[in-house]
This record gives sequence, C-alpha cells and structure tokens, in this order.
Amino acid sequence: MKTLSSLFFLFLLGTATALAGQVVDYQVNGQTYEGYYSSPADNAPLVVMIHDWDGLTDYEIKRTEMLNELGYAVFAADMFGKGVRPTAVEDKRKMTGSLYKDRAKMRSLLDGAVAAATSVGGNTSNAVTIGYCFGGAVTLEHARSGANMKGFVSFHGGLTTPEGQDYSQTKGTVLVLHGTADAAVSMDDFAKLAVEMEQAKIKHEMITYSGAPHAFTVFGSERYRKDADEKSWARFVQYLNATLK
Repeated sequence: MKTLSSLFFLFLLGTATALAGQVVDYQVNGQTYEGYYSSPADNAPLVVMIHDWDGLTDYEIKRTEMLNELGYAVFAADMFGKGVRPTAVEDKRKMTGSLYKDRAKMRSLLDGAVAAATSVGGNTSNAVTIGYCFGGAVTLEHARSGANMKGFVSFHGGLTTPEGQDYSQTKGTVLVLHGTADAAVSMDDFAKLAVEMEQAKIKHEMITYSGAPHAFTVFGSERYRKDADEKSWARFVQYLNATLK
C-alpha cells in the first residue's frame, strides 16, 4: 500500500546513527530478521510497531520519528525476514497469507520481536503493540495471545478472529481505528469484533472515520485521507499518554 520510496528506507538505515536509531538483526527459529530501534531517551515507554504487507520500509521509519519526537521509543519489527520487502501484489499476498495460515509462527515472530526489543534496551514492561493494515491484524493476534503488553492498537487492520481463538487471554486494552469506506475490512467485521471484546470484558475503544478507505494513513497514496489520519493519530497519542507511564 505504501508509495514512499524503498530507496529512502535504505538511506535511512544507512544513516541510522544520525537518527539515534539502529538496525537490529535478530533470530527467530533459525531465520534472520531485520528490525529497527530508535529511542529518544533511556527507559522511554516503548511502542512495538508491526508493518503492513510491504514489509518494514520508510513508512514505519517516519512513524518512528514522529513517536520519538513525542518521547516514545519504537521497535519496528520484521515479520518477513531480512531483505524481504515484497513489491509485487502477488508476493505481498504470499507473504501475509503464509502467516495468516500459520498463527503459531506469527506468534513466535511477535515473541522474537519483543525479545529483540528487550535486547537493545527497549522497556518492554511499559509497552504497547501497534500495527497498520496487515500489521493491525497481527497486533490483534498479539492481543489474543496473552502477550504482556499494556495495549494494542490497530490502524485500518484486519479484524476477523480466527476459528478457535478469542480474547479471553488479552491483558491490555485495545484501540481500533477504522475507516467506514474500507472495502477490504467490512463494518460487519468491525461490529463482530466489538461484540467479541465486550463478551470477553476487554476494555476497548473502536472509532470509525467517514470516507476513509483501507490504508487511509499512508502518506502520499491515493488512499490517504488527511482528516482521518490526523484524527486517528491524535487519538492514538492520547491513548499512549494515558496507557504508558
């Protein structure tokens, strides 16, 4: 969904020191993954960020910078593997589809990312997980897994709960930010999720934005909606301020 240049991402990685960030290679089940960590101060509250179906690119780096400016550390996880940044739609579907079919692997990658964040100084005891599109779906998987995070935030993410799963083990609060013009994730999915979380007695908030399609936060794309992006970001920042200390 992102249209920002992947070359810019490589440039940012090459100048990570200037940005007070670092590329982080880490292992999960014998495979190497490449995350990105940046913190404005020692022991800063942490955001674990999950990318969309393009993989970890300059979009996540930009969001990381925005969060750093607000005093938050960010560990941008890699769900695909070092150097795997799909550009063709069929490759993106293949990468995400394989993880949707293997939820155990998805959870192990999340655990690996949290461990990697801890290894570089991330304060994972004072952290939330967030994600965009595919990353939003992964974030909700993290919530259902019982991960010891204070919160989980989905931006225009997939909202369907896999068969056999529920939110009975969720420990943190949940914030869902969704566009009512999203053709990929229906309002029926949105409503069903609300009922599930209410039944599980999970403290949650779910907000919709009129006219906002799937991927409405992606700068520079034809799907970008400035009003919805700014409003959802403002609510997200309020949520961080209230959730992380």
